[in-house]
Amino acid sequence: MSEELREPEVAPEDHANEDAEGAQVEPSRCCGCAGAQAALEEMPDEELLYDLADLFKVFADTTRIKILYALMGTDLCVADLAEAVGASQSAVSHQLRTLKQARLVRFRREGKNVIYALADDHVYTMLSQGMTHICE
Repeated sequence: MSEELREPEVAPEDHANEDAEGAQVEPSRCCGCAGAQAALEEMPDEELLYDLADLFKVFADTTRIKILYALMGTDLCVADLAEAVGASQSAVSHQLRTLKQARLVRFRREGKNVIYALADDHVYTMLSQGMTHICE
């Protein structure tokens, strides 16, 4: 008794996730509503999204966050910031460079001193909202 080798029968719906050449494709997870299309239309361009991601990366360092929080109350020089955050003046200066590049702090000269401040109210708002979010 010889048995013929046959391919198993496959229901037509089993081919629903194949392209024209029979390769498997990821099934669509869209429910058919207009939500995905609306989200796509509202999506900022890639360059803006990268810039936003870079901005949030600046908040990933606790020394930088401490500096920003110290500046929420008053404008400070590097020496006072170093004392307030418990870091060396060199470390604070290094972090201030990153914060300046991200346009989160601004500075002005007073004689030999450089005085730092939050760049604008948006920075204050981001810090306040972030703290509110994690404390809920």
